[in-house]
Amino acid sequence: MKRQKTFENNNPKLYLVATPIGNLEDITLRALNTLKMVDIIYCEDTRTSIKLLNHFEIKAPLHSYHLFNENEISEKIMHNIKSGMNVAIISDAGMPVISDPGWVAVRDAIEEEIEVVIVPGVSAGITALVGSGLNSYKYYFGGFLNSKKAKREKELEKLASKEETIVIYESPHRIEETLKIIDKIYGERQIVIARELTKKHEEYLRGTAKEMLEVVDTIKGEMVVMISGNDEKVDKDLSSLTIEEHYQYYLDLGLDSKEALKQVAVDKNVSKKDIYQVLFKNK
Repeated sequence: MKRQKTFENNNPKLYLVATPIGNLEDITLRALNTLKMVDIIYCEDTRTSIKLLNHFEIKAPLHSYHLFNENEISEKIMHNIKSGMNVAIISDAGMPVISDPGWVAVRDAIEEEIEVVIVPGVSAGITALVGSGLNSYKYYFGGFLNSKKAKREKELEKLASKEETIVIYESPHRIEETLKIIDKIYGERQIVIARELTKKHEEYLRGTAKEMLEVVDTIKGEMVVMISGNDEKVDKDLSSLTIEEHYQYYLDLGLDSKEALKQVAVDKNVSKKDIYQVLFKNK
């Protein structure tokens, strides 16, 4: 077990700092003070982040840290911190690590017993969900779905049975294709698209996927897509099903084999091991 007492020493640390998603006034005083204090800042795109740093007159050296160099740069970050430097990782916008690079450095820092400090702030997914009007007590964050249409459709099929509000990120060049998939799978369920959040042209679109497709040509910029959860009441008496039928029922709803097995065990009030043995003992 590892136990981190974040602020009980003055050791150099790794800082994960949230940045504004559009409106520069959303940066926090703590974020500014942290970025002015650290020795090096890593970001996904230096061309984007330099504008933020210049605006707030932050002079720390800026280096790139993206998916294609994540392991290599993480090693450098650990070396820098062990050499006595405080290092910050920022995203182009919002919270680093959330659908952005950074988790490898967090993992490596924990392994090296380097304190990881989170400087929280705005996040596009949370901001959109709060303004959506959809149920926010429970939600499922899917981030960016697969870029390939067939795999993206499969992912959305698996999510269709979830009772939680589904939150995903989408880009303008894929939104029409994704809306067609949502319309096919989810039908008349309510969805909300939030785009250009915190900026001058911020917009929320609320309705069905079919309605969104009528105006899809006007939907520009990075966006958050939220789909209302599945609140349909299933009349089927699951207790009358055999374990094999029960398992197949959840597979047909779109759950993967692991999730289906787990749900059958919950319904039957027995262990997953018992269900597994019945399903696969002869296979």
